[in-house]
Amino acid sequence: MKRTLITLALLALPLLPGCRRVSFEDSMLSKRDVDYRIGELPQHWHRVYLKDNDLAFSETGTGRALSINSTCEGHDDPPLPVLTRHLVMGFTDREEQSQKLINLDGREALRSRYLARLDGVPVELEMVVLKKDGCVFDFTYVAPPGQAEERMADFDGLLAGFHSERNG
Repeated sequence: MKRTLITLALLALPLLPGCRRVSFEDSMLSKRDVDYRIGELPQHWHRVYLKDNDLAFSETGTGRALSINSTCEGHDDPPLPVLTRHLVMGFTDREEQSQKLINLDGREALRSRYLARLDGVPVELEMVVLKKDGCVFDFTYVAPPGQAEERMADFDGLLAGFHSERNG
């Protein structure tokens, strides 16, 4: 009887407010504060699990990776350029190549391209930061220098399919 009560209590936990787990299915991520959809990626991208990222994908053997993250609490509402600087903090020899405002999910977002080094290895970065409904979203595409353009359409497709809705 005691085991049955414990099992029932564990089954009920996901139903409690604020106890929602992160799930990703059919290009839709759901977590406690926000649900969002991304554009579908081609099959050569494989999901990987990285701490502190909602979603991450890599292309086996190429050095290319995509990551998406959302933060809906504790970000103090900084401007888009400050959010971008936070994204490149772990990189050295950062060289901004371009930066422009774009429209993403009905809001202004900042898209930036950098050449940089990660642990001494040269990389090309394409990043987008967006603030919407109290949440900050960041999208990052990393590739070896000179190899980003080959899969840039995949990153653009991921962005084109993005739509978020705040929970609660």
